[in-house]
Amino acid sequence: MNDLAAQRDALADVVAIPVTPFDAEDRVDARVYRGLLRRLLAAGVRTLTPNGNTSEFYSLTPAERRSEVEMTVETVAEAGSGAQIIAGVGQEVPTAVAAARHAREAGASMVMVHQPVHPYVSQDGWVDYHRAIAESVPELGVVPYIRNPLIDGATLARLGEECPNVIGVKYAVPDPVRFATVARDAGLERFVWVAGLAELYAPPYFACGATGFTSGLVNVAPALSLEMLNALRAGDHAAAMKVWERIRPFEEMRAARHSANNVTVVKEGLAALGLCGRAVRPPSALLPEAESAAVAEMVEGWDAR
Repeated sequence: MNDLAAQRDALADVVAIPVTPFDAEDRVDARVYRGLLRRLLAAGVRTLTPNGNTSEFYSLTPAERRSEVEMTVETVAEAGSGAQIIAGVGQEVPTAVAAARHAREAGASMVMVHQPVHPYVSQDGWVDYHRAIAESVPELGVVPYIRNPLIDGATLARLGEECPNVIGVKYAVPDPVRFATVARDAGLERFVWVAGLAELYAPPYFACGATGFTSGLVNVAPALSLEMLNALRAGDHAAAMKVWERIRPFEEMRAARHSANNVTVVKEGLAALGLCGRAVRPPSALLPEAESAAVAEMVEGWDAR
């Protein structure tokens, strides 16, 4: 579990964020969830992040989040795939620490730390927040999730010096120049840099030093996400952009209106394939009928069944 080399290797990949399916009573549908994981693993996905944003992290109860980690660990073990599991943790420090320790006991190899949910974030406080979590699970790799453009490279470098188990960064600021600057100031080789804004941003971020990217699309069309990864690894920009062009309408629909329907669109795609229900929890909402039909048409064109 403390093989940092294997963990770094797993971050330099498609980092899948599984959705959380709900049943008719608004409970987590364990059977469907396990089926979605098995589909990802069978397609060749080897890095999973239960309790990510595409998992509707902030609408899950603590018990549901714990269950999701446990089900992921169990399903990976049953499949014998050797996939690495990065459990999403966050909220106030005691809750994040408890979740990280639970992830360790359940068998996850890493934790991804959601951005601190607080209106006032200082550079020093940001380091303190992540250090408290990282020091609570020294056996696990730790990956901060950065959405705040004010977190600079020097701050990340200091966190890396103080916490050797902070091995990667999920960078989700929509600015390739800022990313390139932060990565170089923090240490391009010190951390594994993961493009945290999925496939649309993967090509420019790879050009600036990223070696992996997160994906919600992978739930629906794993072959497309893996095709983009292989093209980026090979330095075949033209091939990567062909995938980019195919998935662009889907990802733009997810990003519209400040990502209001980010998860909803993914679940609509899965529903079109008969793999998952459409239900999302507030503050997300179902798509209008016309947009739902547009998603189904896109997915049909991908032949993702």
